[in-house]
Amino acid sequence: MTPFRRTARRTAALAVTAAAALAVTLTQQPAMADKDDRPARTVDVRLIGINDLHGNIEPPTGSSGRVTLADGTQVEAGGAAYNATHIRNLEAEVRNSVVVGQGDLIGASPIVSALFHDEPTVEVLNRVGLDATAAGNHEFDEGYQELLRVQRGGCHPTDGCQFRDTFGGAKYPILGANVTLAKNGLPALPPFWVEFRDGVPIGFIGMPLKDVPILVDPNGIKQLEFGDEVAAANRYADLLNGLGVKTIVLLVHQGDNTSGGGPDDCRTTPGGPGRRIAEQVSPKIDVVFSGHSHQHYNCTVTDPAGNPRPFIEGLAFGRELSVVDLKVDKRTRDVVRSATVARNHVVTRTVTPDPEVQSIIDLARSKSGPIANRRVGTIAQDIPRAQNAAGESPLGNLIADSQLAATTGNGAVLALMNPGGVRADLTYASSPAGEGDGVVTYGEAFTVQPFGNILQTVTLKGSQIKEALEQQWQVVNNQQRQIVLQPSSGLSYSWSASAPLGSKVSNIVLNGSPLDLNANYRVTINSFLQGGGDGFGAFTGGTEITGGGIDLDAFTAYLSAHPNTAPPALGRITTTP
Repeated sequence: MTPFRRTARRTAALAVTAAAALAVTLTQQPAMADKDDRPARTVDVRLIGINDLHGNIEPPTGSSGRVTLADGTQVEAGGAAYNATHIRNLEAEVRNSVVVGQGDLIGASPIVSALFHDEPTVEVLNRVGLDATAAGNHEFDEGYQELLRVQRGGCHPTDGCQFRDTFGGAKYPILGANVTLAKNGLPALPPFWVEFRDGVPIGFIGMPLKDVPILVDPNGIKQLEFGDEVAAANRYADLLNGLGVKTIVLLVHQGDNTSGGGPDDCRTTPGGPGRRIAEQVSPKIDVVFSGHSHQHYNCTVTDPAGNPRPFIEGLAFGRELSVVDLKVDKRTRDVVRSATVARNHVVTRTVTPDPEVQSIIDLARSKSGPIANRRVGTIAQDIPRAQNAAGESPLGNLIADSQLAATTGNGAVLALMNPGGVRADLTYASSPAGEGDGVVTYGEAFTVQPFGNILQTVTLKGSQIKEALEQQWQVVNNQQRQIVLQPSSGLSYSWSASAPLGSKVSNIVLNGSPLDLNANYRVTINSFLQGGGDGFGAFTGGTEITGGGIDLDAFTAYLSAHPNTAPPALGRITTTP
């Protein structure tokens, strides 16, 4: 791997210039020869991609730890030590390989990594030889300055170095081609990276989705701007091409939902944002690795010049690796598109876990154990986060109930929870700590709610509540998006898929009475929603804001107060024609 030279004392513009100069110099390397001393005509390169790991260095549990194959059967998958072995095996099959990431490798992580600000995950990724990664939205969860610390190293400014005595940072560049400094428009992160295999330069352009500002706390990124993905990709594809880098790969943290299927099916939702990017970016880009949707698909799209290229994403939490095998023409330095082969590789747990990576995990587990293994409650059966056709989930309802219970002292009469903040199922089977069936540990509860958002109880008029519920359907990137808030007990309503935007919600009832659009209500939401996160601008109009503690504390307190908690019944949200 070409060493990543940190540029902490350079401006972003100089960093780009330095990378460009490096590419110009090294693209003059001579071609390697075949065994019979004839110049090789092509170079074989294997690209191995991982996306949306979210600090899941331990094997994920429940549905988050299974992969559904094309025939409908399921296999257990994931775990960083298994990932490391699979990556090593995939690399051993070929002469040249590059390991890349598509973002959200850290952030929204289980406690075994999150307790140490994801330093264990960074150490694992260093160990497996990650060469470069795109930034995702969750890389910005703790703000831009914390992301720079993750890149450059150094102890956390508040918590210090708790995992190891020192923290050296990521040995791989975290790319953000569409992320600029608001004050001057210069790159806030390296926009691209160049690797060399058998003398051939391979350019990687990486970036998060442009919607980061509505997905994370805006206070941590107020000095940044996030631009259009296609425009940024095209700009740097032109630059790399001009420098003689003809093999170009896009790592973009934006993807599509699917209608199911196995690892190599292509059942993406028509018109999705990931496919739009994959089809519209420059024909100079040969491969599009995607992320963010947590789905798996292996598609071939047509670029603007009419040529095919892969558009691929693997399942989240380290359950799959996306593998793309390229043949690069030595003379043109470009990919022979017709010879490209792509597939999603399931990270099964039938291989021997990598001992060095396992030792990192074991250390993180032992240091987090006293906190993570503390018993906080019991459940009667699995409580899943999967949403039904109306958008309602048992676990989402339970969390909303816990937030209402925690804030009745602030006058709250209802609570609403964003579904993106519900990160994992609560499973009845024995916990990793061996506490027994039905026991919920603090670590398991943390995995469900890892963000540490503050509960806010605000006063909203009934009309503002109605407006917020209507904002569950939005048009983003010319596509309709649905984000159904999880309601606390006592609130019910119906929505219609056929109704126009702004008029989908009806029959809103609170505690047995129709919602009065002119009356004031005390509503509990988390700080992410209160700041307009996920596009819920109606919540920013709330008044008389009263803090209510941390969301995770409310959740664990509710579990402690309700032994053998059962999944709340669904039916708070219904649909109409």
